[in-house]
Amino acid sequence: MPGSSLPSLQAAEPDAVQPWGCTPGRSDSPQDPDMGLNSIQSYQLNSNTHFLLDVETRSGGVKYAELVLEKSLDREEQAVHNLILTATDGGDPVRSGTTQIRVIVLDSNDNAPVFSQPVYKVISLRENAPAGSLVLQVKATDNDTGSNAQICYVFSNIPEKALQKFSLDPETGKITVKEPLDFEESRDYTLAVEAKDGGGLVSHCKVEIEVLDENDSAPEMTLTSIANPVPEDSLPGTVIALINVKDQDSEDNGKVSCHLQDDLPFKIISSSNNYYKLVTDRAQLSPVSYILLSC
Repeated sequence: MPGSSLPSLQAAEPDAVQPWGCTPGRSDSPQDPDMGLNSIQSYQLNSNTHFLLDVETRSGGVKYAELVLEKSLDREEQAVHNLILTATDGGDPVRSGTTQIRVIVLDSNDNAPVFSQPVYKVISLRENAPAGSLVLQVKATDNDTGSNAQICYVFSNIPEKALQKFSLDPETGKITVKEPLDFEESRDYTLAVEAKDGGGLVSHCKVEIEVLDENDSAPEMTLTSIANPVPEDSLPGTVIALINVKDQDSEDNGKVSCHLQDDLPFKIISSSNNYYKLVTDRAQLSPVSYILLSC
């Protein structure tokens, strides 16, 4: 007799949950109460790029369809695949039934964290920045989901001196000043930061920090030579002392200017780099002179 029953599936919208790169899967096969030619004779899957049907004929001429993965899946490219399976019988008139298959792709930890830039540069960190001051924040992203996208930040193989000066928040990636800096001790720091996701994949970036000098060092004077006593009839320009003056600060903060107190029979002359000469400035000198030099 002509086929009187429509092919049907037990579930109207089955979900096939597949991990990334999964092995072939199988859906529930349609059923048709009719027999012989009136039973299911063919299956058809809507056009797609990842799945195909493998149809088998078993005992009694019953046909079964398996949903087979033909091309590897990528959750970051497409997380859900909606398919339509059609079963057709051989009756007259021909009857068919359809069902929707939703394939949900599970995440696999196939993406390492990626920093927003490979090198971060800080060119104006003042040496007197108080503890807790924010230096900068590194940022990495991960295209995976769940724990595979959770990122932890740590310093990686940096000098002990740098570890004493800076701290890194493992959750936010914020780098802060841990203790006072000293430009005269170190003018720059290079930090390596590692980002690790929940699946163990890692990436690295570099942080370059330049310390900005503050005028926190007073000039240091060293008397390298002195003539004492000095004859009272010494000619003007006679060298009495040679003085070395140094300032640990940089650029303008390290430039030194020296002056004598007023009304003395001497003057100070810049001799060479960091050196000054104390010379006589009058033909007749006092028996005793107290000299106050300011730099």
